[in-house]
Amino acid sequence: MWPIHPLSAFTLGLALTTASSASPVKAQGGAPWLAINSNFPDPSFVRGGDGLWYAFGTNGNGKRVQVAVSHDFVSWDLLDIEALPQLAPWETEIDHWAPDVIQRDDGRYVMYYSGEAKEMVRHHCVGVAVSKDTDPRGPYIPNPEPLSCRLDQGGSIDPSGFLDKDGTRYVVFKVDGNSIGNGGDCNNGIAPLKPTPILLQPVAPDGFTPVGEAVQILDRDDADGPLVEAPNLILHGDTYFLFYSTHCFTDPRYDVRYATSKSITGPYVKTGAKLLQSGNFGLTSPGGGTVCGCGDRILFHGFCGTDTRCTYAANLSIEGDRVVLV
Repeated sequence: MWPIHPLSAFTLGLALTTASSASPVKAQGGAPWLAINSNFPDPSFVRGGDGLWYAFGTNGNGKRVQVAVSHDFVSWDLLDIEALPQLAPWETEIDHWAPDVIQRDDGRYVMYYSGEAKEMVRHHCVGVAVSKDTDPRGPYIPNPEPLSCRLDQGGSIDPSGFLDKDGTRYVVFKVDGNSIGNGGDCNNGIAPLKPTPILLQPVAPDGFTPVGEAVQILDRDDADGPLVEAPNLILHGDTYFLFYSTHCFTDPRYDVRYATSKSITGPYVKTGAKLLQSGNFGLTSPGGGTVCGCGDRILFHGFCGTDTRCTYAANLSIEGDRVVLV
């Protein structure tokens, strides 16, 4: 994800008043609904041991990592807490993007996030932080070393954890090739275009120690514009679904798509289906989606003001290899 700047490519289509609390908007007619009426980009979520849903968002509202809570996945409250109160030695203060949280077998939570690398500013690494106890709200204590940097390829961003049916843990993330592109659309619109591959990294039961080498499972093609990003992996039945976004997040073509595979390591076949796109349900540039492992719900962001990305929610159904909004 890239920092917000004034949008010149299009006029944002939603006229919503932002606030620092949840919106009263409810789900109607199977359409997505406004869940967090505030700047809360790149949402992920986890269900706590208390039965509540906890969402985590990119830096905003004065927090490095934002946290919201819901008892029903419909109405959400933005909490006035800082989930990541301290930094690791490798990272700067800015750009804490796309946090994703999983629960380990020992009951503690692991947060993956993108942070700016001191070694190469404006480029990023995947950081890891572990909850101090079994409270999903944190605080999270960062590991001294990042999980992945790959700065020579542009950096590593947009991590997401996954637990396979055999108990193996993985982290999927994007190699941020467009950050070293030749300019243009999301810095990767001028040939030769850089690859922006999605990698799958096996990790130990602790959730962060790499086991073997990462495997590439997806990359951009001409239909994706300058990039693919925001990967999120689930298993439904015997099919792996890899959700991702294409194009630049400031572009009206930004969307949520998915690819499928019968094997965790691929090959993943792009379906071409646009699960969420601008214009549908009044959304503008929807993306950064996280889908429940159960396959029945999603959080994602979309523009709700000139420089504000609110969080939206929707109910899903998976029918064979097809994902639909319900």
